[in-house]
Amino acid sequence: MLRLFQRQAPEQAAHIEVAHDGEIYRVALKRVATSRRFTLRVRTATRDALLTMPSRSSLKAAREFAERHAAWIGTRLARLPEPVAFEPRAVTPLRGVDHRIVHRPGERGVVWLEASERGPLICVSGERPHVARRVTDFLKREARKDLEAAVARHSKQLGVKPRRIVLRDTVSRWGSCSSTGGLNFSWRLILAPPFVLDYLAAHEVAHIVHMNHSALFWKLARRLHPGTDRAEVWLKVHGANLHRFGATWE
Repeated sequence: MLRLFQRQAPEQAAHIEVAHDGEIYRVALKRVATSRRFTLRVRTATRDALLTMPSRSSLKAAREFAERHAAWIGTRLARLPEPVAFEPRAVTPLRGVDHRIVHRPGERGVVWLEASERGPLICVSGERPHVARRVTDFLKREARKDLEAAVARHSKQLGVKPRRIVLRDTVSRWGSCSSTGGLNFSWRLILAPPFVLDYLAAHEVAHIVHMNHSALFWKLARRLHPGTDRAEVWLKVHGANLHRFGATWE
């Protein structure tokens, strides 16, 4: 008999699709217990829309809301900058400076940097199909090198020791710190200016001491990296744009 009085859980779905003017748009769903209304935003990294909704709202209500705003979704998606694949002649930032990718199939080495009259180059040897992977691997190595150096510097200042450093291609976070002191970062930070990468390293190291965003945490983070506010603004304005580099979307 108890079953008659139990509340039925709302329908669960990872995403829905809505159509407008001959186009179909993917809308990811995110249920949030503290949310009181539906909110929509377009994501550069995944080139879709995200609908945040109250936990107990129905899937039908979510679909109706998304369908009413299908034109808005289409307009915002159309305004997103074009993705840039890591291929010959493409331009990608490295430490905040634009570099052109150049294919040098007959030369020794794998990936290296060169200066030219038209600006800095990322040179890649080997066969053409391997260029994108080699550039990505190179950027990840550079990111690890810079992040490990920055983390070591800030950790020494605080007298702490991170358990490990892991690089990922995260969408929602640029960095995180686990309760055991493990640090995670997006490798895409190597595309940003150095002060941004250094700020994220300081931010996560500070979390080893304060696992929260309290006033004490921010005081410590700003002591490690005085340019905290500047870096936060840069990420808010330019951060999403970093996700379009190395993209393979159609």
